[in-house]
Amino acid sequence: MVRRDTSVRGGRRGREVVFAVCTVLAVALGLLTGLGQRPAPAWGAGGGACQVSWTGNQWTGGFTAQVSITNSGAAVSSWTLTWTFAAGQQVTSGWNAQVSQRGTAVTASSLSYNGSVAAGGSVAFGLQGTWSGGNPTPTDFAFNGASCQGGSATPTPAPTPSPTPSPSPSPSSTPSPPPSPSPSASSGGGSGCSGAVVCSGFEDQSGSSLGGDWTVAAPDCSGAGTVTVDTAVAHGGSRSLRIDGRAGYCNHVFAATTKNVSAVGPVVYGRYWVRHTTALPADHIAMVTMEDAANGNKHLRLGGQNGALQWNRESDDATLPAQSPVGVAQSVPLPVDQWSCVRFAVDTTRQSMDTWLNDRQVPGLHDDGVPTADIDQQWLTRTTAPRPTTLDLGWESYGNGADTLWYDDVALGSAPIAC
Repeated sequence: MVRRDTSVRGGRRGREVVFAVCTVLAVALGLLTGLGQRPAPAWGAGGGACQVSWTGNQWTGGFTAQVSITNSGAAVSSWTLTWTFAAGQQVTSGWNAQVSQRGTAVTASSLSYNGSVAAGGSVAFGLQGTWSGGNPTPTDFAFNGASCQGGSATPTPAPTPSPTPSPSPSPSSTPSPPPSPSPSASSGGGSGCSGAVVCSGFEDQSGSSLGGDWTVAAPDCSGAGTVTVDTAVAHGGSRSLRIDGRAGYCNHVFAATTKNVSAVGPVVYGRYWVRHTTALPADHIAMVTMEDAANGNKHLRLGGQNGALQWNRESDDATLPAQSPVGVAQSVPLPVDQWSCVRFAVDTTRQSMDTWLNDRQVPGLHDDGVPTADIDQQWLTRTTAPRPTTLDLGWESYGNGADTLWYDDVALGSAPIAC
């Protein structure tokens, strides 16, 4: 959960390569039909088809890329961007576009909500993939069949792999995409989340009581906990959300967003900064809850147990990781008396979840859809992917455990969000 220090927030940043636009030659309609693409629009003489900006993050064996296209020609009602991967990279997923691959050829096509791009307008999408021998940036982009070649490729350097918190075996599958680099802070006071459905640093709050896009809630039952807007502790800016969480069942208290997050996806990306005063207890607690429309609106909960972070499913009390000694060792505690960045990704199309603490993936909070003992074997007894429709930040105790927490710079959206 997030509260703000005045310390500078980090975030992995990829290098951005902007490809210059070449003069576009006429493209044969028969070739376009063979590729399954729309004919290229008529471009002005000497004009370029597009500009492509590729911003990448990579780690050992995996990568993500945020791709932005600027349409330098006439307006289009739908679009397709094609390229080839020269080193055998493989696409595993995409967002804000339909991304597919055949051999080395990759195609990204517009969706129903982002097909229209005005002359001079831009559109962006992202993808995740794997690599082995190398990961050079593509150079042969084509927009609706018209070449956008130009520039040279510089691969994104791989960050140092994150250490595993215990010697127990960790999941072997590819992790969900880490957030892309932070855009500038939005006017709502959130940091690095411009464009997200929820993007809040609580700077729009006045007084100590919640208002605007937030309201006090007790999803199950209410007790002695309190929610206030704090001006004495903040991660960035001058305000944060303070939760005084009490021990004992039914002392549940949360701040709930009034934003409509039911359409966020297909992958739901969340980020918050949190600061708290007391180590996570042995008993089960929850700090973030989201109603799951795919599971009777029962809550999907991110909290802790046995002193470490965990996901919990209200409907059957399944946990991620399993609460065995080996499973707990694959998670991590939430540091006290300092701001920490928590990020998560929940796929609504298949069983796939990931969680990061301060930009390090937590192995025990990784669901890849393949049962792994002590990690997600119990979690995968339910095969339907979750569909979060709400976002609540606060404190639920199911036994012993009281804590004071601050949340700040909270974000929820359909694209990765950096710390």
